[in-house]
Amino acid sequence: MHRVVALVRPPQSPFELGCAAQVFGIARAGLPTRYDFTVSTERPGPVATLAGYDMLVTNGLQALDDAETVIVPGWLPTSEPPSPAVVDALRRAHSRGARIVSICSGAFALAHAGLIDGRRATTHWAQADEFAARFPHVQLDPDVLYVDHGDVATSAGAGAGFDLCLHLVRTDQGARYAAQVARTMVMPPHREGGQLQYSSAPHPAHIDDTLAPLLDWVTARLEEPMTLETMAAHAGVSPRTLTRRFTDQLGTSPGQWLLTQRIAAAQDLLESTDLPLDAIARRVGLSSATNLRRRFLNALATTPGAYRRTFRSGTR
Repeated sequence: MHRVVALVRPPQSPFELGCAAQVFGIARAGLPTRYDFTVSTERPGPVATLAGYDMLVTNGLQALDDAETVIVPGWLPTSEPPSPAVVDALRRAHSRGARIVSICSGAFALAHAGLIDGRRATTHWAQADEFAARFPHVQLDPDVLYVDHGDVATSAGAGAGFDLCLHLVRTDQGARYAAQVARTMVMPPHREGGQLQYSSAPHPAHIDDTLAPLLDWVTARLEEPMTLETMAAHAGVSPRTLTRRFTDQLGTSPGQWLLTQRIAAAQDLLESTDLPLDAIARRVGLSSATNLRRRFLNALATTPGAYRRTFRSGTR
């Protein structure tokens, strides 16, 4: 069991905490439970929330001492730094190898602890200016959904917390397990961390121009050659218009979205079949084992063979 501890403080946002609890703390029928989730706080007892009710937290900072992942689901008010005891607990957990994760304003706590100095990080776009002014040594990227360095990860606000938590499940347990978790939550299984935090509002005349039918059509044909022109023709628009709609609705380009779907399909086949790499590459539209290896390494910093060895046993 991978032990996950959420570190909360008053006033706690129920939503940010809920992101972590829903992904790591829920037992799901038909799916093996691989995480042990608990909540801690500096001063155990009633913890006020932004929703007007208190929650009872019985675990103190000592809970971080045996955590494999520590999540800080927001840090409000952002003007108040964590106490020396909290800073020490976070640094101690990180130094012994625990993964430290922030959701939304939780990045402020990680920055105060010095865990992201000189590294890329993100937080809620509305707090980006304050964060950048207070922590000039952090390479803030205010546009992306999340940034994962392996030992430290930060996410933007609200729903991006779900994206980061599901990404961590994929890292720990593989694409298929993460997709099953996402399915129980009625959520898309994966959004790349580099996607924009928010997209521009669609023009009223084009409010019904959803990409969903096109995305379904493409994902059912990953093994086929697929170009921007092919997708635009199927959607009945110009390539330029299609590219703009992808940016508006998904925060990414058609080519990058398609590559992400192909890599995700390859991950699933590596986990669930004994097919050789050439066969997998052809099935997902990456043409050859050589191309599959190159794309896989660029996207996931590992090889298809290493990925298969890691996740065929069912857990990392």
